[in-house]
Amino acid sequence: MVDVAVAATIEKNGYYLQRFAMGEHSGTHLTAPSSFYADGAVPEDYPADQLAVPAVVFDVAGRCEHNPDFSFAQVDLQAWEAEHGRVPEGSLALLYTGWSARWRQPAEYLGNDAEGRLHFPGFSLEAAQFLMEERRSAGLGTDTAGVEPGTDETFSVSRFVLAQPRIVLENLTNLEQLPPTGSLLVMGLLRLVGGSGAPASVTAFVP
Repeated sequence: MVDVAVAATIEKNGYYLQRFAMGEHSGTHLTAPSSFYADGAVPEDYPADQLAVPAVVFDVAGRCEHNPDFSFAQVDLQAWEAEHGRVPEGSLALLYTGWSARWRQPAEYLGNDAEGRLHFPGFSLEAAQFLMEERRSAGLGTDTAGVEPGTDETFSVSRFVLAQPRIVLENLTNLEQLPPTGSLLVMGLLRLVGGSGAPASVTAFVP
């Protein structure tokens, strides 16, 4: 959500200007370690070379369509590697769930139920640990509101990845346009001083 208000008009000030306010975790954004750790890195701590990395895409959209609580497990990762080869070291692991198509329907995107719980797909902690420890991934990204399933109210995957610290990207879009391997992701951040995260402009270069 972005709040926009007119700050100046041509009639009154001789020029037109608006001001806006938005949360650090609005839209496509990077979640920084400071979200969960008092001494964690903040957006301005990320060096440029950490923000340009190769990417792999796990396409699970078909499995998520009727299962909003889908959790990408290590067995799913192993099946992906059997088809596409070993996840290259230093790659950002992206989960394509198809959830970005629900963006304009917030209740569907977040999956709110009657008890206030959220329901959207994500990485299991087991898969995240394997990617970080065995494949030395640069981090995780997803086209949902969180890298762990919405039912995980402990934010276990985010906490684990950001403790490394690695990259966490959320609310991505157009992941269906990327190949399983071979793309390069470039992340542009708002360098919010002392922030818990930052809106991000993420561009993918494909072969």
